[in-house]
Amino acid sequence: MKNINDDYITKAKKLSEENRDRVLSRMGGKLPKHLQKEKLTIEEAIAIQLELEDEQLQEWRTNLARIQEKAAKAKSKAEERVAKAKAKEGPAKAARPAVAKEAPAIKVSPVARSTAKAPAKPTVNKQ
Repeated sequence: MKNINDDYITKAKKLSEENRDRVLSRMGGKLPKHLQKEKLTIEEAIAIQLELEDEQLQEWRTNLARIQEKAAKAKSKAEERVAKAKAKEGPAKAARPAVAKEAPAIKVSPVARSTAKAPAKPTVNKQ
């Protein structure tokens, strides 16, 4: 069994009844069993749960920081590649004005859409 930190026991005692219920509902693993078998008091179980959640939060924050560092490195590398590609193109390509290509516009009036006829069904001659 895990040793219980006194700071977390004081936090557990200060919780309101609703917050205590919320912490107890998040309990997993062997804690609920120890609580049912009365090996732990409610305050001790809540204190252990709070300590576990704080540890998990710290792990999550370090993992998030690593992910953000990787994303920042990837972004800077991509920006460097773009800058190198622009430098390789040289001043000749940069000096040319950009010409926007316009797509041909086809306008169909709303009346034409609604009055379009369905293709006629072929007739069959019965003899």
